[in-house]
Amino acid sequence: MRSLTYYVATSLDGFIAGPDGQFDFFGFSGDFAAAVLAEFPETLPGPARAQLGIAEAPNRRFDTVVMGRGTYEPGLAVGMTSPYPQLRQYVFSRSLAGADPDVEIVAGDPVEVVRRLRREDGLGIWLCGGGRLAAQLRDEIDELILKINPVMLGAGIPLFAGEFRPAQLRLAETRTFETGTILATYGRS
Repeated sequence: MRSLTYYVATSLDGFIAGPDGQFDFFGFSGDFAAAVLAEFPETLPGPARAQLGIAEAPNRRFDTVVMGRGTYEPGLAVGMTSPYPQLRQYVFSRSLAGADPDVEIVAGDPVEVVRRLRREDGLGIWLCGGGRLAAQLRDEIDELILKINPVMLGAGIPLFAGEFRPAQLRLAETRTFETGTILATYGRS
């Protein structure tokens, strides 16, 4: 069975974006960028992959991405209708219409769709964001990989925007980069 990994950048105070969806304060440089390029090249949008000369890099961990409307819309606003052409793309929204044949807009239950995807053969499934979708899928998440950035926001879109329901996870690995970013991997207890 394929696994669902919530791989996401976060601030020290647990926000994945600012109040209006901003994310430009999350760094991507130095030894941290090198690690992402080597280990998670498929998590970079198509145009960034082309600029970095890794457009043809093979997918290492994921072949499918799921995201909420709020995560998809910033790219859409600048004409990027298929942000991750190297992956099967699913966007959960009840209000968006299909903008690209390579992106499936899903109005149905995210849990049902993810459970179906998990039964298929292939690499892992990447939960790209956002906080409300992560809250809906939290019981389906097998692994949580946080790119903890050395910045505090004070407000914004939380890592999980859902009900109060504590769940214990197991720390599997941490790495600290010269940039101050910490890559922390958690699994189910």
